[in-house]
Amino acid sequence: MPRLPRGRLERLREVADRLHPSGLLYATYEHRLIAELDPERRPQHVAVLADGNRRWARANAPGQPLVAGYQAGADKLKEFVEWCDELDIPVVTLWVLSTDNFQRSGAEEIGPLLDVIEAMVTELAAAQRWRIHPVGALDLLPPDTAAAMKAADVQTAGIDGTVVNIAVSYGGRHELRDAVRSLLAEHAHNGTSIEELAQTLDIDEIAEHLYTRGQPDPDLIIRTSGEQRLSGFLMWQSAHSEFYFCEALWPDFRKVDFIRALRAYADRERRFGG
Repeated sequence: MPRLPRGRLERLREVADRLHPSGLLYATYEHRLIAELDPERRPQHVAVLADGNRRWARANAPGQPLVAGYQAGADKLKEFVEWCDELDIPVVTLWVLSTDNFQRSGAEEIGPLLDVIEAMVTELAAAQRWRIHPVGALDLLPPDTAAAMKAADVQTAGIDGTVVNIAVSYGGRHELRDAVRSLLAEHAHNGTSIEELAQTLDIDEIAEHLYTRGQPDPDLIIRTSGEQRLSGFLMWQSAHSEFYFCEALWPDFRKVDFIRALRAYADRERRFGG
């Protein structure tokens, strides 16, 4: 008997779980929480630091390579995009690989992680439901991985759906460095002197050279695994963001956890600059 693809098998298991009495009760609880959310107070841009995949692998797949955790995390990221789509959130940013990962991890760990990321991004693009937009220092990636990211961008360029930023080879300082380089190169091309630029440069002009130019800044940033820091994620864009920290490891992050994050966001009084 042929084996079912992993993704299809997971979906069948999810359906079976939903049909179980306990699953039906859980789904009813989810729907009630969603119904209680005020549509006018939902974020327009949600970003997530999907942390805890390696710890999840050590606890749930002992003896297996860490890629088991990366795959579980990628499966959850695909679910997360579905949740955001369902709740009409226009922009989602997923941080899947930082520039620091290249320094901390060896090729034997980075290679399998890149394979998982490529497969995830290719699958999201193939669905032709979302606009896939890679953000990061793609020049630091292996050529095949960079090509896969760019292909997903091109394949979904005309889709009018949720924008899914894939923060891959991303670091906040790298983004600001690239923004400054781009801005200086533009003004040099136009013949602007450094003295003129120093007198005329404003905040909006810098923002137009970020990876996320043209997008709203994140309203809500979620980090899992109990860590309570940004680690350089969206340093410029997060100036007025609300933060939600969750103890769950990313593969264990549930839809109800996401809804609770949205409810906490809606209950806050946002104070821009205060």
